[in-house]
Amino acid sequence: MATTRLMPLHTGKGRTVAEALGRTTDYVKNPEKTDGGELVSAYQCNPAIVDQEFLFSKRQYASITGRNQKEHDVIAYHLRQSFKPGEITPELANKIGYDLAMSLTKGKHAFIVCTHVDKEHIHSHIVFNSTALDCTRKFRNFLGSSFTVRKISDLLCWENGLSVIENPKPSRGSYGTWLGEKPPTVWQQLEHIIDAALADCKDFDSFLAALKTAGIEVKRGKHLAFKIPGGKKFVRCSSLGEDYSEAAILERISGERIVPPKAERTAPNLLLDIQAKMQQARSPGYERWASVFNLKEMAKTLNYLQGHGLMKYADLESTCETAVQKYHEIADRTKTNRERMKEISELQKHIGTYGKTCEIYAQYRRLPPKKQEAFYAQHASAIISCEAAKRYFDSLGLKKLPSIQSLKQEYAALSAENRKLYPDQKKAKAEMMELLTTRHNTSRILGLTEDGRRQEQRQEER
Repeated sequence: MATTRLMPLHTGKGRTVAEALGRTTDYVKNPEKTDGGELVSAYQCNPAIVDQEFLFSKRQYASITGRNQKEHDVIAYHLRQSFKPGEITPELANKIGYDLAMSLTKGKHAFIVCTHVDKEHIHSHIVFNSTALDCTRKFRNFLGSSFTVRKISDLLCWENGLSVIENPKPSRGSYGTWLGEKPPTVWQQLEHIIDAALADCKDFDSFLAALKTAGIEVKRGKHLAFKIPGGKKFVRCSSLGEDYSEAAILERISGERIVPPKAERTAPNLLLDIQAKMQQARSPGYERWASVFNLKEMAKTLNYLQGHGLMKYADLESTCETAVQKYHEIADRTKTNRERMKEISELQKHIGTYGKTCEIYAQYRRLPPKKQEAFYAQHASAIISCEAAKRYFDSLGLKKLPSIQSLKQEYAALSAENRKLYPDQKKAKAEMMELLTTRHNTSRILGLTEDGRRQEQRQEER
């Protein structure tokens, strides 16, 4: 699914607010483009008089706030969504547009969604009022709003099993490349699945069982044939190539035939693999699996992978490891600082105690043994505290005590460093957890075991 940037609507030269609104809303509501007006939906406004309602809200805004509409002010926002030809119904396109507008405006702005079917590709126009429903504020077109719109749109498309744009372009004439525009052929998919199944099987029955686990339908008769999930017909082994005939498969299982890895293989793409799983999840045979793994959670995973350019599992693993290492480096640093600060506090306490009791202890040690007993009884607490301080200093190997002032300065420096590190640590932890969750979800969606992940990585490295 493609979205243009969020386009602010201004009055322009020689036009009033009413004329600018009317021209835009009349175009998007055109009955010839919207199946006689059947593909028009609205929120908190009447599509027939939407321009007048938007205009009235702006008069209310001026009355409440005392601010007048100026020539450079935004009077509405226009957003367009386009869908891959032949992939969506007009009704679903309109619903997705409505959900996008509601998510973007958070239900605080009136809008209309008009789906056009006059061209090969179905597309929707969304126009929402810049003035909020309570007429006290306006929509804030924040920095990066176009990226936010794209993320919301892609998320809605993932959830509905639709294609998205891999590299969207901001121009009017070109959107970019549809993700999965040239997917592997049925024959390539079968060869890939057969290679994977042969990697761990011990005999022909276990090979067929591995194929069925992967969702392949097997037909045995005069000719051995397979059908991929969602495929229209069975494909004979003999049509796949000399290394994939039934006899060749038996030889590969017994070890008589060694098939080297293919030098050229379509690079694995996590987005395509997960999108295929989501489409499978919509079939009756996958209802139980889909109930275990929520489609919305899959859509979030896809959105994250696409947003961060993680197209291969090896890249995802590497990024995870980097994030984990970054978090632990910061966490270890703050932990070391805390431990040192604790040592400084303890050292300061003992230095203070020693300073108060060392004179009494020195007097005690200078007395003859006969008088020490009486002196000890009178100053036992001070003597015990001084001896404890000395033992603590010895345990640290201190020959000379540091000054209290130097310890305070070190403590303040460590505390200041930790205050700077804590936000970075919190951010690093959030990024690490998000990546680990994405990796876990990706593994669950694709059914990758530890061995499967290693095999996936080996394929990506070829």
